[in-house]
Amino acid sequence: MKAMVIEKYGKTPLQLADRSMPDVGEHEVLAEIRAASINPIDFKIRDGKLRMLLKYEMPLILGNDFSGVITRVGDKVKKFRVGDEIYGRPRKSKIGTFAEYIAVHEDDIALKPHNLTFEEAASIPLVGLTSYQALHDILQLTAGQKVLIQAGAGGVGTFAIQLAKAMGIYVATTASEAGTELVKSLGADQVINYKTEQFDQVLHNYDGVYDTLGGEALERAFRIVRPGGQVVSVSGLPNARFGAEYGAGFLKTTALRLVTRKLTKLEKQYNVKYSFLFMKPSGRQLDIITAYLESGAIKPVIDRVFPLDEAQQAMQYSESGRAKGKIILRVKCE
Repeated sequence: MKAMVIEKYGKTPLQLADRSMPDVGEHEVLAEIRAASINPIDFKIRDGKLRMLLKYEMPLILGNDFSGVITRVGDKVKKFRVGDEIYGRPRKSKIGTFAEYIAVHEDDIALKPHNLTFEEAASIPLVGLTSYQALHDILQLTAGQKVLIQAGAGGVGTFAIQLAKAMGIYVATTASEAGTELVKSLGADQVINYKTEQFDQVLHNYDGVYDTLGGEALERAFRIVRPGGQVVSVSGLPNARFGAEYGAGFLKTTALRLVTRKLTKLEKQYNVKYSFLFMKPSGRQLDIITAYLESGAIKPVIDRVFPLDEAQQAMQYSESGRAKGKIILRVKCE
């Protein structure tokens, strides 16, 4: 099969290569991939920034979510059959969606929403699950509460705004002037132009922050959250609490405690809990997201579609920060 691979860690370009068809475990399905999407975790894996948590052998096929059609099922698969149209986010040990086929555990997939194309469906799994776990599982927000979602016009933000509004939450977001109309159309209640305003000087007494930026923006987020509220980040550093829950071991957990001392200090100073989110694959949660999609409460936002062999160009475009919504790789035409 054809696949886009990296030969080593670092900012080396993706290359089109021939790879063996994946083995299919007894609880796995073999999917012919129709489309995949570009996500920030692809850059982090490529650059080696997650080597403390994830171990991969080279050459490595990148890609963390997809849509496709099942062509084979393992002996103990119960929920799916050949011909099913599916979408999903494979577990972190089984990534590789920038390819023509993938073997994926049945617990990590769901039936594709009937009203979406394969390209639209491929835009959803990673950002959908990440946002659901941030807003529902960690922040545990309820109707009437307030959340700041950073970078609302990006791939994560465009989904998260819609999900939060479907949950009845008041949403503030940051965007440039070029992205303002888009995020308003998605339901954002308040938009802060990050080029002319500082969000921490405008917003106060929020129940939570969904951070996708990390760095200084993450540190300033603590200032706008009410005492007892929470900040959850997908771009900040993992802390010792995460290390212990993840089973990182004593040495790695200790290292995480040291490098996140500033965040721990901010937690105590503002009485605000900080959580690092390392999203977990879940077909069950994808079923919940499917209901939102099929009802029309959430609609995919796609910026651009590239063919598989232009994955490197797609990655470069994503890293430019100009995209509004998701960037898709078309693996096979419908």
